[in-house]
Amino acid sequence: MTRHLIIIGAQRCGTTYLHSLLDAHPEIAMARPARPEPKVFLSDELAGRGRAWYESTYFAHAESQSLLGEKSTSYLEHPEAAARAAAVLGPAEIIVVLRDPVARAVSNWQFSTENGLEGRPLEDALRGNLDGTPAWDPVATSVSPFAYLERGRYATYLDPWFAQFPDTMHVRFFDELIGDDSEPTRLYKDLGVDPSFRPDDLGRPVNTSRDPAPDLDPGLVTEVRRYTADSDARLRRMLGRELPWPTS
Repeated sequence: MTRHLIIIGAQRCGTTYLHSLLDAHPEIAMARPARPEPKVFLSDELAGRGRAWYESTYFAHAESQSLLGEKSTSYLEHPEAAARAAAVLGPAEIIVVLRDPVARAVSNWQFSTENGLEGRPLEDALRGNLDGTPAWDPVATSVSPFAYLERGRYATYLDPWFAQFPDTMHVRFFDELIGDDSEPTRLYKDLGVDPSFRPDDLGRPVNTSRDPAPDLDPGLVTEVRRYTADSDARLRRMLGRELPWPTS
């Protein structure tokens, strides 16, 4: 029986690398095209076309693979996407990758800057974000290019996904994903595919910034840690484990 998986985010947390690990496995077919991301469950109209349309549109290339997957990192920030995905696909494997909120924010700023969406220096952008998110054009991007800090409050974003998929949520951490060569084995096992398969080239994250990030003032780092402290505490309880980054 065909099963489904969705990588729901988070942005700038190694999801493209994760996609490559999954796409390499002979029992998994990832959606094509991969770019632009499918984002089907952001839309009532697209989700309303149903499972048969979804599979024929994005997985026509699949042959004997038993697990069909997509990566759409905007899903994490749209709570209604979880209910749409559950209604169309039924049970599905949901994967999210999380990263130190400070490192994630810096990477997000680099991405927005390099793509012409951000003109402020890093510290100005993050300090401004402590007070709110600047307006942005939802026609140009499906999520704000300026939500550097909000996006690191992971617990709230995960709530609707755990509500819809309580038994099939797979939470990974960026540093473990890229730093532990045994991680693919654990991931494949959790997804119910052959864990002995090894990709020819594990590689490393591909969407890295061209230039090194500026160093952050320690005082600003402390402020960001305070900003995410409540979410970090709830995330620890939600996952039942300590987080692999400093917490306030």
